[in-house]
Amino acid sequence: MLRQFLISAVSRRVVRPIVATHRFASGTLDKTEFTTPSQIVDYDDPPHLPVPEYPVRPDEPLETRKQRLLYQSRKRGMLENDLLLSTFVAKHLRDFSADQTAQYDELINGVSNDWDIFYWATETKPTPPEYDTEIMRMLKQHVKNEERVQRIRQPDL
Repeated sequence: MLRQFLISAVSRRVVRPIVATHRFASGTLDKTEFTTPSQIVDYDDPPHLPVPEYPVRPDEPLETRKQRLLYQSRKRGMLENDLLLSTFVAKHLRDFSADQTAQYDELINGVSNDWDIFYWATETKPTPPEYDTEIMRMLKQHVKNEERVQRIRQPDL
């Protein structure tokens, strides 16, 4: 008897269609919700919150540094940068010289706010001179995605 009750209760749940509780008046999705705002509001960090310095690793072997940067490019804490940086690194990191690798390390670990990297790479905000390097120019070109490569997930390791 209990089994029959459970089966009928489950089948009632499965058979009922799920009705959307919110529908747009026009029946379409309002795209204005997803556009970039015309002005970015950026607040300075309060002076009583010092930004910790990233430790410099002068004796780190180049291959070890590249492996660390590969991992750090995938785990930013911000999906937009995870996708941009991981695909950029998958395409270019193996060919970076020691100097280019150091520039990339300074870029992703020297900046205290990931939104800054995102805004600079997408050219929403101007890049400060200390980060306007060959690597940043390569990243900006990568972000333009002129090849129209689909970047909806991180590349395999």
